[in-house]
Amino acid sequence: MPLKLLSDILYIIVYYLVRYRLKVTRTNLRNAYPDRSRAQLRELEKAYYRHISDLFIEGIHNLYASPRSILRRYHFVNRELVNDYYEKGQSVILLSSHYNNWEYMITSLNFQIRLHAVGVGKPLNDRFVASYITRRRSRFGTQIVDQTDVRKTMAYYHQHHVPCAYMMLSDQSPSNEHKSYWTTFLHQETPFLYGAEYFARLYDLPVLYYEVTKIRRGHYQVQFSTLCEQPSQVPQYTITSRYVQLLTATINAAPQYWLWSHKRWKRHRPADMPLMPNPVETSHTNTNATNILHNTSCPTQQS
Repeated sequence: MPLKLLSDILYIIVYYLVRYRLKVTRTNLRNAYPDRSRAQLRELEKAYYRHISDLFIEGIHNLYASPRSILRRYHFVNRELVNDYYEKGQSVILLSSHYNNWEYMITSLNFQIRLHAVGVGKPLNDRFVASYITRRRSRFGTQIVDQTDVRKTMAYYHQHHVPCAYMMLSDQSPSNEHKSYWTTFLHQETPFLYGAEYFARLYDLPVLYYEVTKIRRGHYQVQFSTLCEQPSQVPQYTITSRYVQLLTATINAAPQYWLWSHKRWKRHRPADMPLMPNPVETSHTNTNATNILHNTSCPTQQS
């Protein structure tokens, strides 16, 4: 059965019958876009559930697909920007979010670029399922590393001069409110993981932001841009602040492709944690991530 047809059937089940996390999704969308009418939010909500139905089917396909099959669906527009660092013998951090399809990225990264690919993330609660999915995701060479092990992994590859591309999805809700970067994101006080900036500054690793665009159902393209070339030369929080701006622009350009059904705003800012300013107010009508990068104070290069 074609993947699109399976997704269409799943959409009806997930949205109309199971109503998967519908309350969470509606609350998130309403808070993020208070200026939109109820009809507009419902239209966005349905588009989102159509998309996550696609993601679920694509996720299963990804576990068994061949490299050739994935490459037909997941195209790197400018992989040379990443590969240039291999020629320099330098590692990089690839920074993005749970936007559009990230599973194809994890599985294919090691055969799409020349650097050793390392995917950093949170483990699943079910050990058996987590072990199986990790094996399938890493079958083409991408190394999957739990966030608790990333410190020793990066230290090892740095010591042995192995150029790596560390893929980090930094839009998850941090587990520790006090070890977070708090700012205003989509009209709400939001904690962000600080790990990507911490390691970028520790090893002075260039940070690349990548944006995944859905060309049509089941087909995506990935565009890389240099967010910061020399992290050690910029003030603290510059990288995280720019990432938040880029992520906001990416989401606002096509909100239906972000993961609205997760509980992103389940934590509250402690009284002793400062709320960092949001330097740029982005608009979903006229701003995108590329425009923001052209106006950044962080040393960058564009491809």
